[in-house]
Amino acid sequence: MPHKIGFTVISWSGHEGNYSAKKLMVHAPTVNGWRSTRFCPFPQEIILQLVERCRVRKLQLLAHQYLIPSKIEFHIGDRLPESNSPQQTHSLHRLGYVSLSDNEKTGFRARELKSVHVDAVGSYLKLTFHRNHVNQYNIYNQVALVALNILGDPVDGNDIGTLSRDQLIDQYLNNSQHSSALDGTYTGYKCDSISPLDDLAFDMYQDPEVAHIIRLLDQKKQDMVREERFDLAKKLKQAIADLQKVGERLGRYDVEKHSAIEREDYDTAKQKKEQMEAYRLTVYKQLELHDLLDVSQVKHPSISVHIYTHISSLPYDERPLPALRKRSSDQPISELDEIPPMTDTATPRSPGASGKPEPLTEKAQREASLPIDIYGDSLVAGAYSKTWSYREDALLAVYKKLMEVPPGTPKAELRSMTRAAVFLCKKALTDKVSSVFLASLNLLRMILSEFIPNHQLGKSEINHCVEQTWNNLLSRTGESTPRLRTLAITFIQEMALFKEVRALQMVPVELVRPMQSSVPTRLALSRLELLEKLLEQLGTKDSGFTLDNVMRFLAGGLEHSAASVRELSVRVVQAMYRLHGKAVLNFLPPDDTSTRKNILYKNLFDSLTKIDGNTVDTQPKKGTEKEDGEKEKEEIRSLQEQLAVLKEISVEMKDQIRVDAGAVLSSLCIFCGERDESFTEDGLDLHYWKHCPMLQRCLQCRQVVEIASLTEHLLTECERRADFTQCPLCSEALTRDKLNEHAQSAACNPPTSGENCNHCPLCHENFASGEEVRSHTDTPIRCNFTSSTHLLSLTTK
Repeated sequence: MPHKIGFTVISWSGHEGNYSAKKLMVHAPTVNGWRSTRFCPFPQEIILQLVERCRVRKLQLLAHQYLIPSKIEFHIGDRLPESNSPQQTHSLHRLGYVSLSDNEKTGFRARELKSVHVDAVGSYLKLTFHRNHVNQYNIYNQVALVALNILGDPVDGNDIGTLSRDQLIDQYLNNSQHSSALDGTYTGYKCDSISPLDDLAFDMYQDPEVAHIIRLLDQKKQDMVREERFDLAKKLKQAIADLQKVGERLGRYDVEKHSAIEREDYDTAKQKKEQMEAYRLTVYKQLELHDLLDVSQVKHPSISVHIYTHISSLPYDERPLPALRKRSSDQPISELDEIPPMTDTATPRSPGASGKPEPLTEKAQREASLPIDIYGDSLVAGAYSKTWSYREDALLAVYKKLMEVPPGTPKAELRSMTRAAVFLCKKALTDKVSSVFLASLNLLRMILSEFIPNHQLGKSEINHCVEQTWNNLLSRTGESTPRLRTLAITFIQEMALFKEVRALQMVPVELVRPMQSSVPTRLALSRLELLEKLLEQLGTKDSGFTLDNVMRFLAGGLEHSAASVRELSVRVVQAMYRLHGKAVLNFLPPDDTSTRKNILYKNLFDSLTKIDGNTVDTQPKKGTEKEDGEKEKEEIRSLQEQLAVLKEISVEMKDQIRVDAGAVLSSLCIFCGERDESFTEDGLDLHYWKHCPMLQRCLQCRQVVEIASLTEHLLTECERRADFTQCPLCSEALTRDKLNEHAQSAACNPPTSGENCNHCPLCHENFASGEEVRSHTDTPIRCNFTSSTHLLSLTTK
């Protein structure tokens, strides 16, 4: 298989400043390659010596974004021409040339990666650069090459490979094909497959150290495949895929670090360095944990010599732009494809390559009018940028500006600065990038603990700050990413203890707002974890936590659908019981046989008994058994008496009624009381199905039920009863996802005349209890649910 061939640059026509052609020997995200002198003569030449005699299969060139030669010519051979030799032109054989795009279509923002398929043997390669494309940014008529990659196979000294006669003629004879253009569609020879790890794009995106680790793991994967250890091979494959994303991220950090160095922003440079080291260490530990990495293999000799020597000494006058690669029309362009270069006063830049974030949209300008007035368009544009590093830099800039505010600044100006910063902070708290989220937390921490107290802005600004950011902060505690979730929980706990915030008692009060059973599990667990920790630190005296609000919150937790939430709620109830004793029992269901059928409450009550120091009785007391037996006998006697009375009434009615019961019942609707001669067996079915005002078809299972029992049907009988729950306010049956919306709407009509009343499940009206019920059941009532009048045969709740 063709692989990457090392080379040494042995001569070149000239170069500008530190842009030596030897820089082409290094592949990394931060390299800049070779650049010709200003107003140089053409053609320009670079001669390379390969590490061994090779059959070259593929050449890859990464062009500059605006210092672009019109074409590059290639020559190959086994010996260099002598300076005064008459055979000079025949020492290296011409392969052809490639033309490069003038790059106008990209606005000089992307770099072209040119791949050329060849089949030629030699030890030396010469590149000839012809006159540059003219554009407004190349004012000195220079040409440049950012990177060069050679792929091929080593050959013996006497072996020139198995080339066909036609290929030998094309390669070595000076015929008309020597002047033909080479391009990526060359079909004269189709080379073997090439590893993606040897591709130039791989090295130009990847952190060099991570790239080396990826190659080690890839080799290990091939070994596992040969040994048929496919489970480990699969594990290595996934690790390689994950590491490629890691390498790209570290490569970007490195570019941003050197961009900061050029701007002499050494604080940012230091932060990026520490960020890289921490991230790298975390990844390496994970690889070690899974037995995928031997750290002793990380510091590769070639990396140590050529990258942590060469790269650290290179000047960085621009941010390198990755290659413009072929992609399908529906494939989106990633942020990596067009990274803005650094600012350079010596060389003009293209409009989109000035190192600045994209302009604000009209909508962003409207909603961020205050921050724009305070901090300017440029900073706010960074906060709204699609590039996460600009968003992070904007927050760091706001942090720096607030820290540099001098004493004695007018209070009105300080309040405006605070509120503008809080606005940007609130937006950044929802950012999915962890470094931006962390920067927003640091800014918010500084505002609450330093800026507002130091400038004596008062409780109103603390209140505004917490109020604006609380919902976003709390929502991040429900993150699926453990690191972001932990950061949010830790910060809220820390914020609650700030002197100024603690005095307002805002965090405890907001934290224990009643919790619905539909709250996502992670969010519910986070709230309970915070409550448990803050109860331990703040207690329930003058802290915002009270017995009432905490226990009402925990009551919701005990009814949550997730077992983990219920278990944690039990633990916090036990903590409250240690603080307040038996007063906690007032907020729990009664400790009786019915409640103890629920294993959760049984275990809870048993644990509270143990806290009191009492022994839990697992057997019922004899006296209790006796009392229960007597109560049961009493109920049986009462039922027997009622049955006897009913039998007497039945006999009396038989004596009084003289009409034919069968004839009466056959023409009578037993639900609405309507009598009609057409009410035969089939006629009554039709009446029940379409016309009876006392019946309603269930929309869920299509069964016909009494309107009065519709709620009970939906909760206990309907085939979709699992989807329904009962509104605790008006008692109607509703789907679980509509409960919150219903409780806030006009349809939720709780009783106003006490607990005993009637309620229509269709029009949501309440009717008086007692004697008035009879009048409603005996006369038609207008129901707003339909345009027809129906009878409501309702029973008291």
